[in-house]
Amino acid sequence: MRRRIDADERSGVLVPSNLARFSAEWVEPAAGLSDVVETYWSVNWRLPPGEQVNQRIVDFPAITFSIEAGDVPAAFVVTTVRPRAWSRVIQGAGSVFAIRLRPAGLAVLSDLDPLRLAAEQEISPQVDGRLFELLRGIAAEPTTELRARAADERVREALREHPPAPAQGLANAAVRLLTASPQVRSGGAVAAELGTSERTLQRALRCTLGLGPNDVARRIRLQEVVRRLSESSASMAGIAADLGYVDQADLINEFRAVSGTTPGRYVRMVQAADAHLRDPPPGVARPAPGPGLPGGP
Repeated sequence: MRRRIDADERSGVLVPSNLARFSAEWVEPAAGLSDVVETYWSVNWRLPPGEQVNQRIVDFPAITFSIEAGDVPAAFVVTTVRPRAWSRVIQGAGSVFAIRLRPAGLAVLSDLDPLRLAAEQEISPQVDGRLFELLRGIAAEPTTELRARAADERVREALREHPPAPAQGLANAAVRLLTASPQVRSGGAVAAELGTSERTLQRALRCTLGLGPNDVARRIRLQEVVRRLSESSASMAGIAADLGYVDQADLINEFRAVSGTTPGRYVRMVQAADAHLRDPPPGVARPAPGPGLPGGP
């Protein structure tokens, strides 16, 4: 199943109205692969000559493999979770088909060590031959739908040869729990909910994502904050209370530490971007929906 990535969901895209300028969609993996792949996603864009979009993102706590074409830095890329919001300049025309992994997925599909990965790294035969061949096989398919099915087959084969270890399953369970309930709580509280010790949980997440439970929880929570702040009815006090922050100041400090701005400034930035899309300045065309999804994502 394929569906567009909407501006009102938890995507981590700062100023989510920018999604209207691209064709962006989630693609559901086949049944039975949920221990390895959370989702596939794809983006296609074609911007007017000379136009750029500086897209800022707060990462979901996941490692992602991507197959890229057009005005992009490399064909095959692995990305990890950055400590702060990061930017990607989008220009010209291009496409990305990506595999967002569960914590267990890295060891199933590659020989990479999450503690040694750069934030963004090109995948070559020298870096990881097994992963390079997997991505090359998927990239040979011409459409998003065919790439998703090719990815399903290759993930299924890798899963038979490299089944997840118990620690990787624990890391998967922790991320699922925190995604379903992103409220503030300690690593010890998360471990207790999962019936394990905080040290065991810490070890499981670090060996799969390179992060501890508090960092994982913070990224998921901040994606939820971004989603809620992008709504016209957003209330800072209400968001802070719903997500279990000590107070509004606690939310502001955490948001600023990762995004580099305050929630108030962010809301004004979102409002300005929305207004620009609705009523562009004279001489500037209103952005057309990206190719591939009628009406845009």
